[in-house]
Amino acid sequence: SNSSPTSNIHHTITKTMRIVGGRQDLFLALVAACGCAFMAHAFSPAITTTTTMMRRNNNHQHYMFTGIVEEMGEVVELAEKDEMTLWDGSKGKGTEMTIKADAVLDGAYLGCSICVSGVCLTATDLSVPGQFKVGVAPETLRRTHFPELQAGDAVNLERASEIGGRNSGHFVQGHVDGTGEIIEKWKDEDSLCFKFRVDPDVIPYIVPKGFIAVDGTSLTVVDVDTTENWF
Repeated sequence: SNSSPTSNIHHTITKTMRIVGGRQDLFLALVAACGCAFMAHAFSPAITTTTTMMRRNNNHQHYMFTGIVEEMGEVVELAEKDEMTLWDGSKGKGTEMTIKADAVLDGAYLGCSICVSGVCLTATDLSVPGQFKVGVAPETLRRTHFPELQAGDAVNLERASEIGGRNSGHFVQGHVDGTGEIIEKWKDEDSLCFKFRVDPDVIPYIVPKGFIAVDGTSLTVVDVDTTENWF
């Protein structure tokens, strides 16, 4: 799902950045804290901070992601199913993705949230050792490069982190709502830099020192050009 309540302190936006020339697709999630030194609005790999609510052992807990990838998983299958269990318990047609993983399965349970290449998804099946399944909503398919994924493709994975615990990254929601384009890549001594072009309605809400998750990896914005719509 790409919907969630919005925190009074944070605004979350997540955008999909697509690489041109047949290179790998990336997601961005820019996280900006309202009331701190920057603003936030709607852009995917991009602004993040609302909490995801999950129920476990009859207790409500608040979870988010940090943008620090724990491992790379492998797509086993992405397919449309005719007999999926839908949100209301009925059976119907839907899209399901099966992913091979290791680290993120430690402590996993039905209904837990796992970030898959920047997208927050819910584990619906853990019956096969070393794998988990997630349902992929039509909105997610429209907003991401997931329809292009094939068996064997790598995806970045991260378990949800409970709010209040240690966080070595940023607050990342995993909600995607747009696409962008990588237009340049270069090295700066021991750093690797990327330049992304986004839609004009997104650029006003991207600011230097704001943070963006690229394919689930949280990074910091260095520079922004509001005329040419890149950062």
